Amino acid sequence: MNADVRVGVLASGRGSNFAALVAAAAQGRLGARIVCLITDNPSAPVVATAEAAGVPVVVVDPGTRHGRLGTEAEQRIVDALRAHGVHLVCLAGFMRIVGPVLLAAFPGAILNVHPSLLPSFPGLDAQRQAFEHGVQVTGCTVHFVDAGIDSGPIVMQQPVQVHDDDTLEALTARILAAEHRAFPAAVRQWAEGRLRIHGRRVARLEATTVSRHPGAGHPVHGEA
Repeated sequence: MNADVRVGVLASGRGSNFAALVAAAAQGRLGARIVCLITDNPSAPVVATAEAAGVPVVVVDPGTRHGRLGTEAEQRIVDALRAHGVHLVCLAGFMRIVGPVLLAAFPGAILNVHPSLLPSFPGLDAQRQAFEHGVQVTGCTVHFVDAGIDSGPIVMQQPVQVHDDDTLEALTARILAAEHRAFPAAVRQWAEGRLRIHGRRVARLEATTVSRHPGAGHPVHGEA
């Protein structure tokens, strides 16, 4: 694990993806360490998961805008992330749309995991959307966060087959297992400085060609 690459996680719910990131860090598979959890929900199960793992928890009042962060709330989140020396921000079931304050503070350094093969089925309840649409393959996507809803450049996708006798619950569980594999892998690639954004595409450098340096911010934008 490269302890110089510091990850802050934003989450609102049960925190299974947060737990997957923590486990990957503990096993040396993340290429970074989790230094804080920030939540808009003080009663969320993810809080207990973080406390059990010894990860500091910051609770931020999200403001009054439904589904979005208020400007003051975003600034408090940015202040908390900077106080913990965060290089990369991970959204792990964070149920708020981030805005310009957070995006400007961490350009090219915010990742989200979404339970569909984007651009199909963005937004809420993506597993149900895919199931009810009757697709034969769905999955999960790790992407950079931009000002849209699940619209940023795609880092990694993992397909999940839909079985003829599937239930929504069974499909959702398999998608979640794929998220738990994909998210830590994408974080590791970012931490290793291997990701470069070229317009809508994300290119990967081979690990042997990357010049590693402690605590790097890892600029990721290449020529469009």
